[in-house]
Amino acid sequence: MSGPRASAGELGEALWKAVIDGDEYDAVDVVRGALEDGWQEEDLLLDVVAAVQARIGVEWAADRISVAQEHAATAINERVITALVHHGSGTRPDAVRGRVTVSCVDGEWHAFPARLVAETLRLRGWHVDYLGAQTPTPHLVAHQHHTNSDAVLLSGSIPTHLPRAHTAINACRTVGVPVVAGGRAFGVDGRYARALGADAWAPDARGAAAVLEAGLARPTGVRQAVDDLPHLADQEYSMVTQSRGRLVKETLTELEHRFPPMREYSDAQRERTAEDLAHVVDFLATALYVDAVEVFTDFLGWTSDVLSARNVPPHSLVTGLDILGDRLHDFPRALSMVRAGAARLTDRTDPAVTDTVV
Repeated sequence: MSGPRASAGELGEALWKAVIDGDEYDAVDVVRGALEDGWQEEDLLLDVVAAVQARIGVEWAADRISVAQEHAATAINERVITALVHHGSGTRPDAVRGRVTVSCVDGEWHAFPARLVAETLRLRGWHVDYLGAQTPTPHLVAHQHHTNSDAVLLSGSIPTHLPRAHTAINACRTVGVPVVAGGRAFGVDGRYARALGADAWAPDARGAAAVLEAGLARPTGVRQAVDDLPHLADQEYSMVTQSRGRLVKETLTELEHRFPPMREYSDAQRERTAEDLAHVVDFLATALYVDAVEVFTDFLGWTSDVLSARNVPPHSLVTGLDILGDRLHDFPRALSMVRAGAARLTDRTDPAVTDTVV
């Protein structure tokens, strides 16, 4: 072979067109043709398929594709992975390096990044137990008793799952299995993976493979959440979490008083507003858990961009934060974070827009 005839960008464009058109056969033909042209499976997985999946997320956030299109495109991309790694005569790589478990954090439905890690490690000779999306921690630990994995690779995309990730990390380490954390939830530089006591962090599938190939020591000793995160002793995380329902309800009620047009909302509109407020509280609680205001402010910035793409004035978020702050006056860390979030939004929105709600 003289090498691939198409670049990663060209293959990505062809695969993007196929998945967005809902054409599974053309999508599979793209990667099979690339294999015939000399591309390696791992490079196709990580430089082409993964790039297309990232684009799917960007296009959804920008309101250029619908939720249904995003789901359909992701499903086709999943089948492309299957076709790619099971092509040819059906032979499989020899598992000579060891055995690992790849799983998503409990509650995490975004399994695509974990799947890429699992398939990359298989191609590199690891025996991989891929557990998929939202594996409950007790079942993850039970699997370690059964397999005694060399490592657990834990994937998380949504920061609100970090408290559950912490539980999983401590539980796996308690039974002597090291944990490699990865995914956007753990921060671009892995700062939350380190804060939660993971043995290592990897930015992507190649990084995860490198960590495993370098070797990981078996952990010893038992740690509690407060050992890693001493700030939890102030109980603000627990109190905000326990008050979630009340905070959402009271904030929603106050919004009705401040914005009379909201009284004409349909049931669907009210439900969506309540969901948005619940997300705000959930991200605030997570920021309190890891003591990192950027978890909260980054979420608000992302939400502002999504609302703008859907022609909803994002300044409306500031009013919701003001109401929420009134109810958190006894919690200094939480109140400080709410005010930081409001300041960030005020800096990037038009304060004259005040006739809509969250």
